[in-house]
This record gives sequence, C-alpha cells and structure tokens, in this order.
Amino acid sequence: MEMNELRDEKAGIYLRPMTYDDTDNIIKWRNSDAVRKNFIYQALFTRESHEKWIKTKVETGEVVQFIICNLADDAPYGSVYIRDIDLNHKKGEYGIFIGEENARGRGIGSATAKLMLKYCFENLKLHRVYLRALSGNMQAIKSYENAGFKREGILHDDVCIDGKFTDIVWMAAVNDAD
Repeated sequence: MEMNELRDEKAGIYLRPMTYDDTDNIIKWRNSDAVRKNFIYQALFTRESHEKWIKTKVETGEVVQFIICNLADDAPYGSVYIRDIDLNHKKGEYGIFIGEENARGRGIGSATAKLMLKYCFENLKLHRVYLRALSGNMQAIKSYENAGFKREGILHDDVCIDGKFTDIVWMAAVNDAD
C-alpha cells in the first residue's frame, strides 16, 4: 500500500509516518487533560520517554505510528499507532489520540481507524487488530464501532486510575479476507 493511499478525502485527512520532529506535538497532546484522561497509561510524557519509545518500539518495528494531518493545510491533528505487533500470530493493538480540540467530534477518529485497519490488513498482513478502551469513554467506543471494531468483552476492575478501579472494554476487528 502506497503512503498516498492513507488518505480520506471526505474526512479531509491523511496519515504520514511520525518522525522525531513530531515529538513536541506528541508530548503536548498526550499530556493534555482531554487526551490523558482517556488513556490507561496516564503518566506524563517527556521528550526522553518519547524518544526512547521511538528508538525501542518504532525503529524496531514493534510499533507503526503515524501523524493524522489535515489534507487542506498539512496541520497535524493527532497520532495513531499499532503497537505490540505480533507477526507470528498476525495481530497488534490499536491506539489513537486526537490532540487538537478543533479536530474532535468530526468523524476524524472513525476515518483514521478505517485507514489504519486497511493498512494493518493489507500492508502488515495482520489478521486481528484489537484495542482496549476505558468503559466510560463512550465517544471513542462508538467511533471504534463505526470503523468496524466489535466489542468482545469487559475486563471488570482491570485498571486502577486515581485510586478507582475501572472496567476496560475489549474490542477487535478481524480481517475476514483471510
């Protein structure tokens, strides 16, 4: 799959590979309350931790990460990634965050998920893409369902955030073409 195929004209977005130059935006977005509150891992990001992520995860192929950009002016909106890529079992974990407030609630998350599923199934040759969402993040869960993910289960009291145990919704999309 060519990089120019990672675009959705209707949604007005395209995906490009993340680089070290995106570090400041990644840190700003992931450390914002609006993004951080919806992540299982809520520790603050630093330049060092993000650059370590790139060196140990992205550059090794364990993670594929893109920046979501506006087609009209190339403005970055957020990031999307597949982590823990397991080529033996042909699966990986999906993650996304829309960092720019003006890009939220416009269907960009669903459009991005559809692009990533196509990339995962056609380029990475994965059979299964799964994700975990905090049970209270209904906007994200609906977005994932719009993109083709199905709810598979609830992990009750799976994580402890701010001293409170929280359920996790486990979702996945499977490549039916396999």
